[in-house]
Amino acid sequence: MTVNVRSNSSSSQDSPQRILVEELPDDDKNRFIVDDTEFETSSHESDYSTRNPFIDPDAEKYYRNIYTECNYECLKAFDPDFKWTQEEEKKLLRKVDWRVAIPACLMFAALQIDRGNVQQAVADNMLKDLKMSTNDYNTGMQLFYAAFTIAEVPSQLLSKRIGPDRFIPFQMVCWSIVSIAQAGISNKTGFFVTRFFLGLLEGGFIADLVLWLSYFYTSRELPLRLSWFWTTLSIVQIITALLAFAILRMRGIGGLTGWQWLLLIEGIITLLIGIFAFYLMVPSAVQTRNRLHPKGWFTEHEEKIVVNRVLRDDPSKGDMNNRQTLTLRKLWAALTDYDLWPVYAIGLIAYIPANTVAPYLTLNLKQLGFSTFNVQLLSIPYNVLHIILLLLITKISDIFNERSLVALLAPVYSTFLLGIIRWWSGSMKEKWPTYVITTLFLGQPYIHAMCVAWVSKNSNSIKTRSVSSAVYNMFVQLGTIAGSQIYRTDDQPLYHRGNFQLFFISLSLIPLLLFTKGYYIYRNKQKDLLWNALSEEEKRDYIFSSQDQGNRRLDFRFAH
Repeated sequence: MTVNVRSNSSSSQDSPQRILVEELPDDDKNRFIVDDTEFETSSHESDYSTRNPFIDPDAEKYYRNIYTECNYECLKAFDPDFKWTQEEEKKLLRKVDWRVAIPACLMFAALQIDRGNVQQAVADNMLKDLKMSTNDYNTGMQLFYAAFTIAEVPSQLLSKRIGPDRFIPFQMVCWSIVSIAQAGISNKTGFFVTRFFLGLLEGGFIADLVLWLSYFYTSRELPLRLSWFWTTLSIVQIITALLAFAILRMRGIGGLTGWQWLLLIEGIITLLIGIFAFYLMVPSAVQTRNRLHPKGWFTEHEEKIVVNRVLRDDPSKGDMNNRQTLTLRKLWAALTDYDLWPVYAIGLIAYIPANTVAPYLTLNLKQLGFSTFNVQLLSIPYNVLHIILLLLITKISDIFNERSLVALLAPVYSTFLLGIIRWWSGSMKEKWPTYVITTLFLGQPYIHAMCVAWVSKNSNSIKTRSVSSAVYNMFVQLGTIAGSQIYRTDDQPLYHRGNFQLFFISLSLIPLLLFTKGYYIYRNKQKDLLWNALSEEEKRDYIFSSQDQGNRRLDFRFAH
């Protein structure tokens, strides 16, 4: 294989580096040509060991200055001449998965336990015990998501200043205490207050965790690891359904209801995970040695592989220290980055249908005649389907390096089933057929992991990425807030009006995804025209002296 590296040319949609890579057939060596200078490396070396934007001395000098000025915490491991083999990288990636991705999934599990257990609780007559209507239930969920949304950006700012390795465990311990306190509520006011504070403390957690993951993974690896997040979500829902099947039978023990025992026990579980998170997290790849990890996670050689492979994939990941505060100016720049708005819009409407139906699953199954305990078991199949389709659609996106068109599978699938739910005369009347259709609908392909990584990649800057992930999640929560008011008491039990609205919301995602694809193609062509109009000398001067930042740079191309 021959790799021809040309400096100062336009990049592909997935290559924001300053130097491009083209693959051409050849023998077992890689040949690099930079400014008429030829380099050769073995084909056994890692792609990121050879595909090196810092091989140009001017590029190396430019980025080293940036990393030095911001006091980048991994600067000591930055080495443009460093090389490693594919075998070393594969072995190390497995180690990173066990040290970073798997613990992140465990922490994400704690989030899902505490924000999702209310769905099992309502199956145990929680609403009746608290003298609440389904509209009151909607209001409580709306307060949760409103607080979750409000906390997104402030949480991200605090996390960036304190460090996600400190802030996330503290955040988890705090919300676990509130979750435990839910077991003591006796009226709807208590339900409203605890839901609000739970949302306030959980807000920003996902964006904080994604930022931490980005320190260890390349842009191509991140979507798959994020898909593990939402696979964890479904696994947690299966496990908690089984737990609820047993715990809800404790009604009457110690004078507590089944749902109170459920909230108490699961709150204690998440508290233990939160305390354990202080041990699980470290500031960065080169800061793993401390009192809890006296030997550290990596050898010096492994540290250099982790750092240099991430930087060669995206040099912008070193443009900010992991304890550096985001200024209001940087925050405003991230919020007004209109090139990210199409993905924000996708986040706003993509999950409304499923997030509306899911909280009502146990209530609707009870209404169809299933018992309190059986509805917990009946919620398991859709989560299994959810896992399969989530991993499948994320893998397809990775194989074809395509986002917008692959994501179209989700609304096509969802809209078809919503049409059946809305217009089939047996919906919410015939017990088992309704259950099967609802299970298929809730197990739909989930594009959230793709979109979170999409926003991160198209930010092209830690400064923007720190906020853009939070802003994207805010739009997701705004959609959930809107969805929490679609099913109303005066529309039950069939929810014809609500399902009619969900059908058209799902349908609207199809043209939005096509628009997003077209928009990014258009923006890339605009950049191509401006870039190609420059002379080689002007291109080189632009690369190393331009004040353009992040995705505004002419040598950056949007992924779509």
